[in-house]
Amino acid sequence: MSARQSALNEKPPLVVHVIYALGTGGLENGLVNIINRCPPERYRHAIVCLTESGPFAERITAPAVAVHALRKRPGHDWGMYWRLWRLLRQLRPALVHTRNLAALETQVLGLVMPFTKRVHGEHGRDVSDLHGTNPTYRRLRRWLNPLIHRFITVSQDLQTWLIDDVGIAAGKVVQIYNGVDAARFAPKVRVPSRPDSMPAPATTVPLVIGTVGRLATVKNQNQIIRVLAHIFAERPQLRQQLRCIVIGEGPERAALEAEAFSRGVANQVEFRGDRSDIPDQLAQMDVFLLPSLNEGISNTVLEAMASGLPVIATAVGGNPELVQHGASGTLVPVDDVEALSAAICELLDEPSRRARYGAVAQARIQDEFDWSSTVQAYLAVYDTLLGSPGAGKE
Repeated sequence: MSARQSALNEKPPLVVHVIYALGTGGLENGLVNIINRCPPERYRHAIVCLTESGPFAERITAPAVAVHALRKRPGHDWGMYWRLWRLLRQLRPALVHTRNLAALETQVLGLVMPFTKRVHGEHGRDVSDLHGTNPTYRRLRRWLNPLIHRFITVSQDLQTWLIDDVGIAAGKVVQIYNGVDAARFAPKVRVPSRPDSMPAPATTVPLVIGTVGRLATVKNQNQIIRVLAHIFAERPQLRQQLRCIVIGEGPERAALEAEAFSRGVANQVEFRGDRSDIPDQLAQMDVFLLPSLNEGISNTVLEAMASGLPVIATAVGGNPELVQHGASGTLVPVDDVEALSAAICELLDEPSRRARYGAVAQARIQDEFDWSSTVQAYLAVYDTLLGSPGAGKE
């Protein structure tokens, strides 16, 4: 067989993505988008979930992407490393790409797989280490650093932290923003939302604030409930007009619903759970909120901006890289009820400002955040490590 024919018969190199679980979230959304948009002749993909797969697996449209679940037990499950090593030996990847702290420890297998290229992605910080100061976690990254060929961060904030605080060489750290699906997320005519559980008088048009995200402590959605109660205490007339919709599921849902009831705003807040029609949900909002305790880069903020919504977000993590204060939205301190209340009321009182902020936000996303650019940046990292496009062995 000729060298040319052998090259034609060789399969594209395999990238194995190691994550904690394939549930609903920004990390998972980004991973699925990259896999779906990667040219199949360039790379093959497999996903390894340390725990379980989840609903996002159904969103994979790329051909022949296997999803493996190792069903890791809580705590230190040493058997999981054995199962992962056996699986990787079977798959024989050219490159292993782990994401976030939960999967970082598996990079230790690089000791017994020295010819496999290794990438680690930092997508955001855990609620247990919001500012990245945990000395144990920092030492872990430094110790595993020699086994990792590239670090990829989704924000400049995380890139600076890895280099300046953790001590990773600048040449090993690449920053790549997530993209937005412009075909799905674009400005639409606002669709008023008036569910039966949220009555509004016929003489008023509801003003709707909303958020999209996993209902988890780090997302801090209970701040929205506290702020609503504060607004209604200061401006009781808004109780009949202002509504809030919360999209997403997670461990904090029951506590959030109880908080809304205890603060007397249950009739103004609707929890809609996970939805597949996020563009339509965003079209019902006048203002998008993200009160997170920390963020890498929020896909939901990107999608809200692409939809022409003004955004109010906390000034943490990568949020200031997206939201231009006073131009496309408002940045507020974490857990500052008065500041968030004032920002909401300011935008609700000024429709022209909402429209102006939304237009600036949408234009910026259109100019700077595109999935094709994101995918090409990831492929460039893989290509560099493997030598050339299509390099690697079966």
